[in-house]
Amino acid sequence: MTITVSAKANDPKNSVEVKPEIESDVWLKASWDKFLALTEEPSLDKARFYYDQNLMRIEMSPVGPIHAHENGVVYKVISIFASFADICIYEYLNCSFRKNGDAEFQPDMVFYLGNGLKIPPRNNAIVDVNEFDLPTLVVEISATTIQDDLGYKRLLYERLGIQEYWAVNASTSEVFAFAIAEGRSGRITESQVLKGLDISKVEEALQLSYVQDDGAITKWIFQTFAKS
Repeated sequence: MTITVSAKANDPKNSVEVKPEIESDVWLKASWDKFLALTEEPSLDKARFYYDQNLMRIEMSPVGPIHAHENGVVYKVISIFASFADICIYEYLNCSFRKNGDAEFQPDMVFYLGNGLKIPPRNNAIVDVNEFDLPTLVVEISATTIQDDLGYKRLLYERLGIQEYWAVNASTSEVFAFAIAEGRSGRITESQVLKGLDISKVEEALQLSYVQDDGAITKWIFQTFAKS
């Protein structure tokens, strides 16, 4: 998909040179200044932005029902499990995080888990990860871009030092969960930051969502974790 930016981003008075048309949903080489200019573009106010060193990605794909619904199911599983496990949790949906000059990400969900973390304040500013702690768990939901979530985005979260990363394939109800340490990630079958949560239970909840309504799924989640 090709997106067209407004003349403002192409203003000759602006020291940042931006082409009037830019391809979306792919990783492109770009300077940090060029990337910042695009994030401030009014015509891209609905876009999601990613940056990893000298690569940027602008996502413009619309979010359909499968993505939106699986997002809700995964969110319920994590939130309810943390409640039963008495884990301190702070939840953020579609929030932007930035390491100035180096990285930016806007995943579907992030979670701060545990006590003593420096969490972002309640405002509308992009979260500066030089000032606040990185999220403990990052979750990306994908109906069409799972390979990118397992590829470039995974590398981005490895480099930043996110403790745990989940890439959820909404088309197959498969959850690829990774523990990250020392710049490397390895696939896990049990969450390391939500001790006792089997990834298979997340997948089971997703599979149930094809045959059960949301109320029944929520009841199943409560009953499952109440027995743990």
